Amino acid sequence: MSQDTLLGTPAISSERVRGHLSLLRLDHSVKQLFVLPGIAVALVIGHVRPSTHLLLQVLLGLLAVTAVASSNYVLNELLDAPFDRLHPSKCMRAAAQGLVHRPVAYLQWLMLAALGFALAGRVSRGVLLASIALWLMGCIYNVAPIRSKDVPYLDVISEAINNPLRFCVGWYIVSSSIIPPVSLLIAYWMLGAYFMGLKRFSEYRQLGYEQAGWYRKSFLRYSEESLLNSIVFYAASAMLFFGAFIMRYRMEMVLAFPVVALLMAEYFKLSFEHDSAVQNPEKLFRERRLMVLLFICVALLTCLLFVNVPLVTRMFPRSGTF
Repeated sequence: MSQDTLLGTPAISSERVRGHLSLLRLDHSVKQLFVLPGIAVALVIGHVRPSTHLLLQVLLGLLAVTAVASSNYVLNELLDAPFDRLHPSKCMRAAAQGLVHRPVAYLQWLMLAALGFALAGRVSRGVLLASIALWLMGCIYNVAPIRSKDVPYLDVISEAINNPLRFCVGWYIVSSSIIPPVSLLIAYWMLGAYFMGLKRFSEYRQLGYEQAGWYRKSFLRYSEESLLNSIVFYAASAMLFFGAFIMRYRMEMVLAFPVVALLMAEYFKLSFEHDSAVQNPEKLFRERRLMVLLFICVALLTCLLFVNVPLVTRMFPRSGTF
């Protein structure tokens, strides 16, 4: 045993450094792309022109939300370590293997949050508030006595709320309006719940009832049937509120519905595969068919946000315009 260990100071090694870096889960940074629709919608609704200053604000906002998300990941891995040891793949995480020094990791958690808030404050008050809300939801999700991840259904909707919070970050990078369109926020929330519900479903199928219950308490109250029922609810709610948004703000986006539906159906199909990428969204880029559909969907939605299609508005006139 080294002198540093005897004195209670963590021995510094490349393995320990890699362990602390892995807590950041930088490979999950792709999730910050959920900020971009908030930027795009704010540009269109607010009639804001892109500029060099706006680009700088976007970069700062993305860095801020990445730091806050990494802070949440550190806390998640520290508090979940005893449960991750019961999972066939998550048992390889650094905290589960005892490769991190916990006091240092908790300091890491707080410093990342402080960095994220500092960067967010440089952008706007709205971005700062949305970033703080994102961090607080990480605490609610992970920390007892609330620890919403252990409560069935609340585990899904409390984590999925990170989607509209990321949207708000994008919105407040561009706009100073009090609140984005509520219908779109709810649609974004329910779409996130759809993805999270399928992640839970895939985990449940792979682990089985007993092992899943050991890994996460909420699974003790789930079944495949109840999870699928909730997933249908989330999908229907997402499309209902998305439809409400496009009816009010951008009728052209109705043309994207078939592609959105195909994308959701493909994601649903993936959840039935063993060790599905649905359980690890950072690996979804390996699913070529899904990525092609995602690219087409994003390109089409972006185009329809900015391009007017008079034929659509004639086919779907607003109430009172017949």
